[in-house]
Amino acid sequence: MSEEAKKKQYSADSIQALEGMEHVRMRPSMYIGDVGVRGLHHLVYEVVDNSIDEAMAGHCDKIDVVINEDNSITTQDNGRGIPVDLHKKEGVSALEVVMTKIGAGGKFDKDSYKVSGGLHGVGVSCVNALSSKLKATVYRDGKIWEQEYERGKTLYPVKSVGESKETGTIVTFVPDNTIFTQTTEYSYETLSNRMRELAYLNKGVTITLTDKRNKDEKGEFISETFHSNEGLKEFIKFLDGTREPLIQNVISMEGEKNGIPVEVAMVYNTGYTENLHSYVNNINTHEGGTHLSGFRRGLTSTLKKYADNSGMLDKVKFEISGDDFREGLTAIVSVKVAEPQFEGQTKTKLGNREVTSAVSQAVSEMLTDYLEENPDDAKQIVEKVKLAAQARHAAAKAREMVQRKNPMSVGGLPGKLSDCSEQDPTKCEVFLVEGDSAGGTAKQGRDRNFQAILPLRGKILNVEKAMQHKVFENEEIKNIYTALGVTIGTEEDSKALNLEKLRYHKVVIMCDADVDGSHIETLILTFFFRYMRELIEGGHVYIATPPLYLVKKGAKKRYAWNDKERDEINKEMNGGASIQRYKGLGEMNAEQLWDTTMNPEFRTLRQVSIDNATESDRIFSMLMGDEVPPRREFIEKNAVYANIDV
Repeated sequence: MSEEAKKKQYSADSIQALEGMEHVRMRPSMYIGDVGVRGLHHLVYEVVDNSIDEAMAGHCDKIDVVINEDNSITTQDNGRGIPVDLHKKEGVSALEVVMTKIGAGGKFDKDSYKVSGGLHGVGVSCVNALSSKLKATVYRDGKIWEQEYERGKTLYPVKSVGESKETGTIVTFVPDNTIFTQTTEYSYETLSNRMRELAYLNKGVTITLTDKRNKDEKGEFISETFHSNEGLKEFIKFLDGTREPLIQNVISMEGEKNGIPVEVAMVYNTGYTENLHSYVNNINTHEGGTHLSGFRRGLTSTLKKYADNSGMLDKVKFEISGDDFREGLTAIVSVKVAEPQFEGQTKTKLGNREVTSAVSQAVSEMLTDYLEENPDDAKQIVEKVKLAAQARHAAAKAREMVQRKNPMSVGGLPGKLSDCSEQDPTKCEVFLVEGDSAGGTAKQGRDRNFQAILPLRGKILNVEKAMQHKVFENEEIKNIYTALGVTIGTEEDSKALNLEKLRYHKVVIMCDADVDGSHIETLILTFFFRYMRELIEGGHVYIATPPLYLVKKGAKKRYAWNDKERDEINKEMNGGASIQRYKGLGEMNAEQLWDTTMNPEFRTLRQVSIDNATESDRIFSMLMGDEVPPRREFIEKNAVYANIDV
């Protein structure tokens, strides 16, 4: 065998053990982010990422993920199979090294994988450490190999259990309920969104997700198969499917610049929001980084040059800024980097400087060609840019109004705000309450020391369909900004928030438990997602859960949050209980509202998080946009979760 062939061979020597894994079970959040719902699902992503690495290296095109009846997970791929021969340094099978040594894997050996995903090299061993049981089965070298583990420790050496001509790896694991104490129940929808995303990001790979806990009308297990032939081009069509297109074509490119594989797809719609999604080695870099900077630079310089040369900007009175070129733009940037350097609070901001020029060049070449070949589309885009510049100028004035003190308010705060006496923002919470009636009850029922109340009049503006200056001119939205104390940002980055001045670290949306209340809740969440996303990402946004029923029999009195609870309580009271249905917060007295919804000892607050930014973007656009059919389809599909008042 030649020296070059030896170098490229994927064998036991390719596996490098970086450090021990004793620390994982003691400090799991350091490795997977948290031990809640997000961390639980991350276990699946880590195992699937190994299979995706095989696909990226050209050795795998089929991945199956199964949620078993007991909430254990099985993943299977048709890759080369993890090496099982003896690891010289460790003295045991390479499979055992991969499964029991933190940071061990072929992805650290440059000859085995050019690039790889995963949570910065944590790998499948972390999944093993956080599972009560894990079984690895490898099809390789004409045999079937097997090894089992409990909480990261091997139960027996790797052994051959049969023969097969197939190749690949099967991993089945049971999350450890002593680690994941909140829940060990997997969400099919969450896994489905990630598998779809991976299929778009890795075209040609077929990913199947099956849920053995549930069956469809035909009596078959719920299952979906994800496969994309066009990659990001299809992804963009999926994401922007509920928006009205400005141009009919998707502008896309795929290639290598300065040795860095770059894939870009973008399209313009008639909306006013900018939706940029970026990935590095399949990791969603929601904090952006050098690849996004490169995209913005390439887009702005190329479009500006084209618009200037065409003379279409000659009569524009306002200076055109980078923001104007991105209004109504949906774009995905995906790069593959051999040694990514991540920055930022959540380690999802790319720091590799060489990526900026690579992406900028790629975008510039792609756009130049497209604009020259599609002059009608080019004109439409430039016209939209001009309108965006005019609107931004109006928005700048509106922003100034938001920042100014209202003469009707005390100390610059909205007149309707009932503030709390505590000065430490980390101990303070504000309730955004629907209507003056409920607001009055909440004011009487709250703890004035640390709870503030801001009543909102009616339904706030649907920001999904409004120009930016209309958003900043809206009275209720101005009140939210001034009450929270956050500044809106500069013209260059008009939606960036300064959270240093945030006056309350808990922002609680408290609406009626009916259809109107749910609509208002969604309007407020849409506003936060589009204009205050940092607030959600910082873990500051919550939704209150007022009860639906008061069940009484004699001196006994209990609350129920759904129909099932109501029926169970009635049964416990031997039937015949009187049941009051709360249609609004205003129907409760102050004491009841405090006991059920506001008292930290007994209440349930649902924290709002963004698990999948691209899917959140698509759903907000679909729910709050103009297209009715997809919204109807979504409501019909999810009607089982809705409370409908007739």
